[in-house]
Amino acid sequence: MKNFWQHIILLRPLNLLTSAFAMVVCASILNELNDTKTLLITILVVVCYNAASNAYNDVLDYKTDVINRPKRPLVTGHVKKRTALYLAIILFVIGSVLTLELNPMAQFIAVGLALPAMVIYSKFLKGTPLIGNAAVAAILGLAFIFSGAAFEQINIMIIPACLAFGLTFVRELVKDMADIEGDAQAGLKTFPVKAGLEKSARVTISAACIIGVGALIPFFKNYYGFPYLIILVLGVEIPLAIIVFSFLKSPAIKPAKRFSEVLKFSTIAGLMAFFIDNYVR
Repeated sequence: MKNFWQHIILLRPLNLLTSAFAMVVCASILNELNDTKTLLITILVVVCYNAASNAYNDVLDYKTDVINRPKRPLVTGHVKKRTALYLAIILFVIGSVLTLELNPMAQFIAVGLALPAMVIYSKFLKGTPLIGNAAVAAILGLAFIFSGAAFEQINIMIIPACLAFGLTFVRELVKDMADIEGDAQAGLKTFPVKAGLEKSARVTISAACIIGVGALIPFFKNYYGFPYLIILVLGVEIPLAIIVFSFLKSPAIKPAKRFSEVLKFSTIAGLMAFFIDNYVR
């Protein structure tokens, strides 16, 4: 039973729940919650791809995880590398097959864009200064575009996709700062490894300010109402402000690790802002 649970941990269940919830939020924004078949398929595709990518990343990140995340299932030996790789392949195939039930545009975004982007990032772009961070952010943003395509309403999902991109980009920068020691020993050339913590903090501060201001624009343009604003301020703007002021004072590895987890929940808060605003209005 313990070994089974370690395989679940490998797939990162919290991330999978968040991605599933994101698809529900998308359907809510698009007023398509009644289309249960399409909603279920989008959830399954995104969850399968996300789980596969997580397993594949752990295979490739083994050396850095020995230092940065010593409790990961592959590092502890509870899950074998070959098993993780097979799981990744199977889940990628299942997700791809499921897209056959969707329209051609959704199929193209999933199989033609998201899937190769995940593999290319994991294999070639991870550790590439800023480009790798942007690639991860773009992949997450594609999930929202994918949902919009599945329901044939891509335009409406552009704003949520942009917010997801921005928050993920900031979080990836912060994660790289937190992982600088392990990444350096593994030979990864992330931005913090190349430029140092202080320059990385300045880039993170700039990105956080841009996404913080940008996230407010939909409210002032009347795309969303006060429920969106309230949740956004509490769950996104305040955490971003804390990160900015903390890094202005002193960029360090320890707070970066803490902020990385905070930003994970800020992404969920951003989803809640869209969901509750749509529900209340």
